[in-house]
Amino acid sequence: MGVIKVECGSQFSVALTRSGSVYTWGKGDYHRLGHGTDDHVRRPRKVSALHNKKVTSIAVGSLHCVVCIDTGEVYTWGDNDEGQLGDGSTNAIQRPRLVPALTGKKINKVACGSAHTVAWSTCKTSHSGRLPSTVPLEYDHLRDFSIPVLRNRYCLLYHFSELFCASIPMFDLGNDNLRGLLVSSGKEAAFRKVLQATMIRDRQHGPVIELNRMQVKKSRSKGGLAGNDGAKSVFGQMVSNMSLISQESLLLPHRVWKVKFVGESVDDCGGGYSESVAEMCDELQNGSLPLLILTPNGRDDAGTNKDCFLLNPLAKSSLHLDMFRFLGMLMGIAMRTGSPLSLNMAEPVWKQLTGMSLTSSDLTEVDKDYVPGLVSIRYMEAESLRKFDLPFSTHSATGAEVPLSSKYSCITPENRVEYIRLALNYRLHEFDEQVSAVREGMSKVVPVPLLSLFTGSELETMVCGSPDIPIQLLKAVATYKGIEPDAPLVQWFWEVMEEFNNPERSLFLRFVWGRTRLPRTIADFRGRDFVLQVMEKYNPPDHFLPESYTCFFLLKMPRYSCKIVLKEKLKYAIHFCKSIDTDDYARVALNQSDREHGLGISPYMDIDTYSDDDIDSAGSDDPIADSVSFPSQ
Repeated sequence: MGVIKVECGSQFSVALTRSGSVYTWGKGDYHRLGHGTDDHVRRPRKVSALHNKKVTSIAVGSLHCVVCIDTGEVYTWGDNDEGQLGDGSTNAIQRPRLVPALTGKKINKVACGSAHTVAWSTCKTSHSGRLPSTVPLEYDHLRDFSIPVLRNRYCLLYHFSELFCASIPMFDLGNDNLRGLLVSSGKEAAFRKVLQATMIRDRQHGPVIELNRMQVKKSRSKGGLAGNDGAKSVFGQMVSNMSLISQESLLLPHRVWKVKFVGESVDDCGGGYSESVAEMCDELQNGSLPLLILTPNGRDDAGTNKDCFLLNPLAKSSLHLDMFRFLGMLMGIAMRTGSPLSLNMAEPVWKQLTGMSLTSSDLTEVDKDYVPGLVSIRYMEAESLRKFDLPFSTHSATGAEVPLSSKYSCITPENRVEYIRLALNYRLHEFDEQVSAVREGMSKVVPVPLLSLFTGSELETMVCGSPDIPIQLLKAVATYKGIEPDAPLVQWFWEVMEEFNNPERSLFLRFVWGRTRLPRTIADFRGRDFVLQVMEKYNPPDHFLPESYTCFFLLKMPRYSCKIVLKEKLKYAIHFCKSIDTDDYARVALNQSDREHGLGISPYMDIDTYSDDDIDSAGSDDPIADSVSFPSQ
């Protein structure tokens, strides 16, 4: 037979012959032998489903098999409880089945772990059609270079970055010029190597911290801060519990603390933790806390960064500085755990956090009229300057007037150069104390000296990910239970997700995962899949809302009759079902008009918004004691 390779799994064997045929024998349950039955096979039997295909590589896991053939296609079969067969589901496969996601990839080698699979392709993709014919308009400084020259320069810089990043400990990291010379992927790889080396992996989570969200609502009933200096906010409560978070907890790869929400039913398996972080990000930007302020451009509704925030230079008390330190810890935790924060801070803030100094152009980014005002004073006619009698003071980023000198009361032709120097110096350094506190907090979690390798925008990306939510990335980590990936309901779901705008996608993530942004890459998901499960027990299905379990990144849906109903129910859930209810349910009284519109919605719908303590309780027939009613639409 010319056997050239034999692989062994859990109580079964696979052999590959020189002609490309595959034979299996041994224990047959979980369909690991690929013959279409669970029967045990005592002698080698040819896998008939691979007839007329020349197999070039085989591999086995504990209970599954994978092969690739001479045309570069990959076939899998056997157990699939962890999605190891690559078809996007967790359903076992009885006979070899093509992996569509690898079609056209020219795979020539495969390997398996116990419940995972790896495929290699060494073909060199042609660059024809991939490079633009001319330099895009947005890269104006490169317009005089040809495309091949730019490609070669990029390859050279990439190679230089690879060599340098391996030697980082030998260099002075205080040189700002390095930031623009190094390719970001190389810098981040070196940074993450340090994080991996300092990771604590022998604990499931940090300390249990009790948070009271009901007192937040009570303290903000009339608007303004959540209590004195925001102390009653979720963020403020976390700051008061900082002493409970040990250094070892800060080095965990996942939950740095475990949450117990007062009066809310949640046994935090990850969803409560994510919800607490999302809540704190909201508080930082909704006026509950005094730490961030809108940019001057935002207050004036002019210029760039109108929707961005700056650190508040007036927040200087010991409590405020502790809060800034905790903000730095949150940023460090986001980088270490790969869980992005939803923070919209202006570019100059991120620039300072990397250790860079601000320039006058950074001021213009957040306060477009400030530098032109100084230029106007510098070149104003002497007589006009005396006539205006301008005070020797400047406005801070908050808009407050700040005296610059006790020596002068007004700006004169004689002291205007000194005034401009002092005014610029104040505005360029007014955040220094707050930035220092944030960096101090970050240093407890990540190697702050290495941040000098990054630009402000690169740091923002590491902390916050991208505000855009690519559905293709979510699809790439999706698995399915109780339904096939190509079923109409699944197609409707992804079509609806594509139709959602970015804020709606963010609400969906908050509903199903307790987060508002996706990790940047598949690797940053740390093996966590988005699970879409269909519930058959709810009948008629159009009378029920979807359920989410944030601890498990799980969405359960009834088998809706059409895309219109699916979209309506999903939109209602993400907009109105945000609390963790005391009885695990929210009973929603809907407007009679919903039924008149033909949506088939019952007057009441049982939903489990974030129940992490009992994932089987949703949709039961038990009486609901203390239900939460939402206003009808």
